[in-house]
Amino acid sequence: MHQFDHFAAIAPLYARVAYSKTSLMREIAKLPIKGNLLDVGGGTGRVSSAIRDLADEVIIADVSFGMLKQAPRTALKPVCGASESLPFADNSFERVIMVDALHHVIDHAGSAFEMFRVLKPGGLLVIEEPDIRTFGVKLIALAEKLLFMRSHFFSPDQIMKLFSKVASGEKKIHAEDGTAWVVIGK
Repeated sequence: MHQFDHFAAIAPLYARVAYSKTSLMREIAKLPIKGNLLDVGGGTGRVSSAIRDLADEVIIADVSFGMLKQAPRTALKPVCGASESLPFADNSFERVIMVDALHHVIDHAGSAFEMFRVLKPGGLLVIEEPDIRTFGVKLIALAEKLLFMRSHFFSPDQIMKLFSKVASGEKKIHAEDGTAWVVIGK
């Protein structure tokens, strides 16, 4: 049975919303870098476009063709693929980011494993998610459930636990204004 792609439906609107946390992402992900950055669940390239000049190449991996069609192909390289089975070799990227997408994936542990797998030794993985510990995000989570979006929000500590078996490098959490960043080093 075909499932409705909520993201393809909202892609034209989503692509027009500017990413407002560029300077914070730059600081947390320790950008700029020499090398490649992977934006997992990057959809329309909204975040990647804002940080495009901070890495040699920026690749967006997303499962929604509708979202990827909105990505600017001149500056970014869109690749259709699920976060649970990324189509890249081990140790391919200096940075891997996932912004506002972890709560949408089907297999959270599988996605965590894959993002860490494609991260180069010495690289950083940054997951930015709405902070479910805040009241406003709890309302968003409820709204997404009512829209049948299958969302499953995690606290920053729960996100960190997804990497407990694989990550031995830097681990930290930064939370601010209803958003949490989980940083995992390899």
